[in-house]
Amino acid sequence: MASAATPTPAPATTDNSFSRIFGVLFAPIPTFESIVRRPAWIVPVILGCIFFMAVVAVFTQRGGWPSFFEKQNATNSRMQKMSAEDRERTMNAQEKFAPTFGYIEGVIIPPIAAVVVASVLMLVFNLSGATKVDFKTSLAIVSYAWVPWLIHGILSILILFLKDPSTVDLQNIVASNPGALLSDDTAKWLTALLGSIDIFAIWTLLLLAIGYSATNPKKLSIGKAFFLVVIPWLFFIAIKVGLTAAFS
Repeated sequence: MASAATPTPAPATTDNSFSRIFGVLFAPIPTFESIVRRPAWIVPVILGCIFFMAVVAVFTQRGGWPSFFEKQNATNSRMQKMSAEDRERTMNAQEKFAPTFGYIEGVIIPPIAAVVVASVLMLVFNLSGATKVDFKTSLAIVSYAWVPWLIHGILSILILFLKDPSTVDLQNIVASNPGALLSDDTAKWLTALLGSIDIFAIWTLLLLAIGYSATNPKKLSIGKAFFLVVIPWLFFIAIKVGLTAAFS
């Protein structure tokens, strides 16, 4: 008589924050189920700050700011109207204070962005009636869904070490979107549009969908959750492109 088939055990999950970072990448469904059960957000946000500042530090150490501001100011009509002395003085000030502002942004931007996105998506999902999610859980989902950007940070640092920083676009170091294929004289609104269609952004959207679906898997499929996270993302891109077109 044949023995009964032994059921395949479910993948083991852990509440350890660092283990969850790898789990999000290699076993996202059980990992987000664990995150929803016991939400935490501090570790991925802190790592986001660290990698942000590390990119600024390496770019500064490699002497990338002069070429960065030369390219920026070449298309700035206000800078072009200045005298040569004023233009040089302005560029010297930009190069002097850019690292400081970069480090400040590294401390401020990741947590503020996580709070804003978590708040928006919490409202989207709660108002949709597909699930009920509290702010702490929403913040945990968003924080871990951004883990692919830690990989982006590692790649950015490697690229800055391997390439001449004057040939690197600080706003698109990894070139993981179609915007990297455009020339410098392309309309800025088009660069902003194509630059938003990024491999890491799409990866993050998929993880967000898995995360929010885990809050109510019987009622909220990953496909429906993906649709709900894409809506505010498209709205954000529309605003970004519109502002770029208006002020460029």
